[in-house]
Amino acid sequence: MAFLPERARVDELFKGLWITFKSMFEKPVTVQYPEVKRPVRTRFRGRHVLNRYENGLEKCIGCSLCAAACPADAIFVESSENTDDERYSPGERYASTYEINMLRCIYCGYCEDACPTEAIVLEDNYELSFTDRFEAIYTKERLLLPVPEEGKPTPQEVPPGIFTRSVPVMADPTD
Repeated sequence: MAFLPERARVDELFKGLWITFKSMFEKPVTVQYPEVKRPVRTRFRGRHVLNRYENGLEKCIGCSLCAAACPADAIFVESSENTDDERYSPGERYASTYEINMLRCIYCGYCEDACPTEAIVLEDNYELSFTDRFEAIYTKERLLLPVPEEGKPTPQEVPPGIFTRSVPVMADPTD
């Protein structure tokens, strides 16, 4: 093994020190993570949420298109019928059971694309951690957004008739 002359070793040492000295004045790349969170890109796909309408009704109509589109088979949807006494969504049906297994999910966004009512959305939350496998199954209660200020919690009681997204409307407004 050839040894460098003494002068060459000292030069290499000063090159390393010069790089270290130069980097002291550069802007740091890292952030103080728990206190400061980096903004995510606009197309980032993170934790799933189930949206609501302004009046508090759930957007999910229990059609199971998201479950059919999921290549990882991570979504389970079971639907039930809405009644005028118990209304969860503006459609005929609602998702009585909605579960996403986050250990199976590959965050592809196909569920978001398949949803006709834009009920399921992948938001920008990337802080997902679980201590056991059961915590990784997100139920409907964990996925639903809170009720808006103007809205009422579900199930809602509505008068019989035609129901729109924002306000219940009677079948015949002249009566």
